[in-house]
Amino acid sequence: MNIKKAVAAEFVGTLWLVLGGCGSAVLSASFTNGIGLVGVSLAFGLSVLTMAYAIGHISGCHLNPAVTIGLSIAGRFECKKVSYYIISQVCGAIVGSAIIYAIVYNSKSGFSMLPSSLAVNGYGELSPNQYGIVSALISEFVLTFMFMFVILGSTSEEAPKGFAPIAIGLCLTLIHLISIPITNTSVNPARSTGPALLVGGLALKQLWLFWLAPILGAVCAGFLYRKCNNRNCS
Repeated sequence: MNIKKAVAAEFVGTLWLVLGGCGSAVLSASFTNGIGLVGVSLAFGLSVLTMAYAIGHISGCHLNPAVTIGLSIAGRFECKKVSYYIISQVCGAIVGSAIIYAIVYNSKSGFSMLPSSLAVNGYGELSPNQYGIVSALISEFVLTFMFMFVILGSTSEEAPKGFAPIAIGLCLTLIHLISIPITNTSVNPARSTGPALLVGGLALKQLWLFWLAPILGAVCAGFLYRKCNNRNCS
């Protein structure tokens, strides 16, 4: 693996994830007869699915610090490359968020940034349905765990070849269908960081949860996979 090409691919891929997912929430979901919850969920899933086929052979298409760490814990990714991937993912998410902001700012007269702008993740005031911190922690931990579990299983050597992007993309779609009402769905610290840095305020104060819970979920899934794989689950 060429690390420079891989890092560049992760940057572009994460930018596309944020632009496709958060962009659909900001630019399309709010209109009358807009795409709504299902449309935004599909947008996130499709952004991952398309990038998995586009850059999977270059970088593995992680697009997510929690996934990178989880793969490392599972023994499927070199530890020395983790920091490079995470930095490129966060940078891609920031640029993707900035593109969304530039589009909205230049198309709406009198636009002002609200605490919930740019599809930020949050709990309490920032939760779409006012879910609290415990609900946010549980959902982000459990859903990232399951996402990581699907990634590890669908990309294993024993799994059918060529279908992993479909399974992963559909899994992310399902995750968003479940948790958009709770936290706007993170399961991805980079995706949360991009919008939060631009919006600031409460979104930035709550950002810690969207690093902690997804990473813990991915780490637990990685440990389980490694233990199960070493013992052949018998």
